[in-house]
Amino acid sequence: MPDDPALRDRLTGLILAGGRARRMGGEDKGLVPYRGRPLIEHALERLRPQTATLAINANRSRAAYARFGHPVVADAEAGFLGPLAGMLAGLRFADTELVLCAPCDCPRIAPDLGARLAAALEDDGAPVAAAACAGRLQPVFALLRRDLAEPLAAFLAAGGRKIDRFYEQQGYAAAAFDDPDAFRNINTPEELAA
Repeated sequence: MPDDPALRDRLTGLILAGGRARRMGGEDKGLVPYRGRPLIEHALERLRPQTATLAINANRSRAAYARFGHPVVADAEAGFLGPLAGMLAGLRFADTELVLCAPCDCPRIAPDLGARLAAALEDDGAPVAAAACAGRLQPVFALLRRDLAEPLAAFLAAGGRKIDRFYEQQGYAAAAFDDPDAFRNINTPEELAA
């Protein structure tokens, strides 16, 4: 299922690297070395085989991210409005039907993330699917229909920031995953060292 070319052609991958990284001491998390390579390289490597094209959402270090060879899209609004603003930038950039989102600070993204989220999306007829693991929703690991751009823009314009709330308003599907390591992110220097 992860090697389905028909599905891959419908997906734009979006790596979310647009935050302030306050818990990482302000250092841009996607550029922090992990096992000899920047964290974002691990995320790109995991999403590349699952998608037709990739983009990076970044609001700083844009030139550094551009060196990875993929388009870099910034949030439309200044002020670091959170992952939903990055998702909106990706939805507006994409020319595929679906956008597969994952954070830059997760080096072990599931190789079948897109396929499993697409199955959940289509089984439920939902506009968005998010990963769930160990009884917890992992909302930044998501597959969104491109036509969610306008409802998402309206949600952000009204002051909405919580991903779960937006998903609940739209109706979402959850795809169950078994491996917590696929969702383990690196937020602090201590987590990086561990």
